[in-house]
Amino acid sequence: MSRADPLSVSASLTGGLWLGVQRHGERNVVASQRHHGGLRLLRPLYLDSSGQPCLTVVNPGGGYVGGDRYELGVSVGESSSALVTTQSATKVYRTPGQPVEQKQRFVVEPDAVLEVVPDPLIAYRDADYVQRTRATVARGGRLVMTDIVTPGWAPDGSLYQWKSVLLKTVIGRPTGALIAWDTVHMAHGAYRGESLTNFSVSGDLDPHGFAAERTHLGTLLAVAPELDADAVEEVHDLLVEYEATVPGSRGGVTPLAEPRDSAVAAHPQVRETAGLAVRLMGPGTGPLHELLLDIHAALRRRWGHKTRLNLRKY
Repeated sequence: MSRADPLSVSASLTGGLWLGVQRHGERNVVASQRHHGGLRLLRPLYLDSSGQPCLTVVNPGGGYVGGDRYELGVSVGESSSALVTTQSATKVYRTPGQPVEQKQRFVVEPDAVLEVVPDPLIAYRDADYVQRTRATVARGGRLVMTDIVTPGWAPDGSLYQWKSVLLKTVIGRPTGALIAWDTVHMAHGAYRGESLTNFSVSGDLDPHGFAAERTHLGTLLAVAPELDADAVEEVHDLLVEYEATVPGSRGGVTPLAEPRDSAVAAHPQVRETAGLAVRLMGPGTGPLHELLLDIHAALRRRWGHKTRLNLRKY
């Protein structure tokens, strides 16, 4: 059983998918696969000559509603590579009672690559969504994860009508040493009990950072041995250009420190920087999506994968 697999499948689980990827000759293949309920995997595609499979997760139900529970687990074996995406945006509809819950578990072995690039999360009016992600990355492994959160349609045209969107991500080493603990919580009207749309860019802060025309939130978290201070500076330059060309946009990047556990103490040649984190805000999905692809491509080049991602969905 893959380390990304659950110990058991709960009868209350709406959908689950657990994948194990291994190198097989010149290609990487899905060596193990389990699914439960409302999650499926399309036939893997190979988008370029690298041998990396593009694994597309499908929810035949078309959207998430209150009380739904999903699990996604992906384990990438030593020297293997996989790209995981979704068939379409994740749509979270009105969720009275219990929230929608999604758990994700990613395991990246030494010299392996896992890139998780889903379509945006769209939270509609009265949506309540909780996503918990735990990733374990061995030294020498490479992980890239992106997310875009966007407000869904509301009858009166107002923004941020969801109840709550909570994204919790923990990235660590197999020893348990922590690389990153990232929590994003966006709750409608949580600041002074008012609508977030009442604030201007130059005015008060709210749980979104600056709201107003910055309606979409983007995140990229990456861990790889090649992501040093020069990589952080390269991403910073892309963010400066983004802010200069996309009105109302904001972005920031910060390095992720290598945890100071006993393994690092025994190997002083290990780099101080384990990876980087990027947070973006902007006026729409398009600019954020293109910028995340540009950043992703810059990171890929550092470990020899020179192709900019093209998922060919639209």
